[in-house]
Amino acid sequence: MAELQNDRFLRALLREPVDVTPVWMMRQAGRYLPEYKATRALAGDFLSLCKNRELACEVTLQPLERFELDAAILFSDILTIPDAMGLGLYFEEGEGPRFKKVIRTEKDVEALKVPDAATDLDYVMNAVKEIRSELKGRVPLIGFSGSPWTLATYMVEGGSSKDFRHLKKMMYAEPQVLHELLSKLAQSVTNYLNEQILSGAQAVQIFDTWGGVLSGDMYKAFSLDYMRKIISGLIREHDGRKVPVIMFTKNGGQWLEVMADAGADALGLDWTTDIDDARRRVGGKVALQGNMDPSVLYAQPERIRQEVADILQRFGTGNGHVFNLGHGIHQFADPEHAKVFVDAVHELSAKYHV
Repeated sequence: MAELQNDRFLRALLREPVDVTPVWMMRQAGRYLPEYKATRALAGDFLSLCKNRELACEVTLQPLERFELDAAILFSDILTIPDAMGLGLYFEEGEGPRFKKVIRTEKDVEALKVPDAATDLDYVMNAVKEIRSELKGRVPLIGFSGSPWTLATYMVEGGSSKDFRHLKKMMYAEPQVLHELLSKLAQSVTNYLNEQILSGAQAVQIFDTWGGVLSGDMYKAFSLDYMRKIISGLIREHDGRKVPVIMFTKNGGQWLEVMADAGADALGLDWTTDIDDARRRVGGKVALQGNMDPSVLYAQPERIRQEVADILQRFGTGNGHVFNLGHGIHQFADPEHAKVFVDAVHELSAKYHV
């Protein structure tokens, strides 16, 4: 593997000194880019794009050709694990992900296998290897997975949900069944992320997209505890470098103190938590990633720069900040506005690192 030329993203996650604040965007390889839409049309559908190593590599690198980003993130989907468990993932136009089989009973959970990440999900590992090779050390590559709780929301509901009726019924009426499901998912995610690391991922992020729909005690018992187990089982050093772990719970700002004790190197923040307050609360335990509202990219360039300046000022001087959006970039965002955002982070942050 080529020597890494830009490692400020990895150093910031480990709270080491950097010259400017590193920046990347969740969903940075996606449908706001016309070149992505063209490649997806060539693939035929979303899943075919994920499973084609050359095309998955192509779309991963596309945003790096437009923007001076400090990291690439694997192009894939969080629902690869449930698919490998035999649930039959498919996508309906305008409706999002769906499963042919859903998990509703103890027998359903017992029938699930923990997939072999190297074989059942070999197309993901092939994409990781291809991307690392094509990056040629330009920037680090981020691998990722959904959290057990977030994966379970789709598996039990059968797709996206607004009220999580079936899953919350299971949580309160048959908690032991849900714990069994989450245990299998935690082992699956651990294996999956470790295989990504062995294949070339240099940092990993756990996306707990739906953890914020839980009450405090339920969050700790059904989401955080399982992420803690995953983190404790991850490879944390590979090829002579530390492999940082980012944990991101959307709408989880009220739990930052307990999240900071879960073993991750960094916590992702959405835009509902002020980053200065978050830094005060976690102290020097973890780095922070975030947290501009993706909707700011609809504004004019000067307003985008103003928002970047405000967040940088709120975080202040010192180490441990990776700039990002508070969630994925919107599909209707103007790519030129995304460039303004990325450039502003580098330009305006230098004074905080002298």
